[in-house]
Amino acid sequence: MKIVSIMPCLDMKDGRVVKGVHFVDVKDAGDPVENAAFYQAEGADELAMLDIAATLENRATRLEWVKSVSEVITIPLTVGGGVSSLTDMERLFEAGASKVSVNSAAVKRPDLVKEAAREFGSERITIAVDARRNDAMPSGFELVVSGGTKPVGRDAVEWARQCQDLGAGVILPTSVDSDGTLSGYDIPFTRAIADAVSVPVVASGGAGKLEDFFEAVVEGKAEILLAASVFHFRTLSVKEVKEYLKGRGIAVNLAG
Repeated sequence: MKIVSIMPCLDMKDGRVVKGVHFVDVKDAGDPVENAAFYQAEGADELAMLDIAATLENRATRLEWVKSVSEVITIPLTVGGGVSSLTDMERLFEAGASKVSVNSAAVKRPDLVKEAAREFGSERITIAVDARRNDAMPSGFELVVSGGTKPVGRDAVEWARQCQDLGAGVILPTSVDSDGTLSGYDIPFTRAIADAVSVPVVASGGAGKLEDFFEAVVEGKAEILLAASVFHFRTLSVKEVKEYLKGRGIAVNLAG
């Protein structure tokens, strides 16, 4: 049985951790460095850091945020938001990122995924796949970019499959419909992606209770469980989630 990882996510804006609902209505959720250190001490296996305004503001991720967070943790750090070139990726790796997450730029130019995998290794390249429900798409999910604001008329599941073929090492699907709602991960979307690819899939968007994490593994087939609101506002702890999963037969690293 594969070991499931727990990955708190720091959504960043103006130097602070924030959390919204459906990608909007953001609220302050604290200092990124304090949160990062706290989550590592709690036993998080990985950490994500997403500069949510970078693409909309047409700029790269703030390197100083990455440096300050990477200095207080030793667990892997995935950084995304405004990553649009190999140069951006190289700078993020130099600043302390373990992996980069690419979304809009990959949709705009798919060869970027292939070039990045060749240059840095597939295991360091995560492709974020944001989607909304749309019955006109073969899978029922339409790809959206620019922080969930722009539908692009492409099937999200087929895009995930293409990204794997191009060399992506991890797929991070997020349902805009469930993001921040605390009503549970979008299991049909997560499962559709997991069934379409063989690389690890991250469940993202909507975790609100312990059962949601279990369902993401058993029904959604996710290997990495990303959450923000429940951790930032201390509704649940990383340790609680891991102990619950272990109690239900899911392999987790309680030491990590």
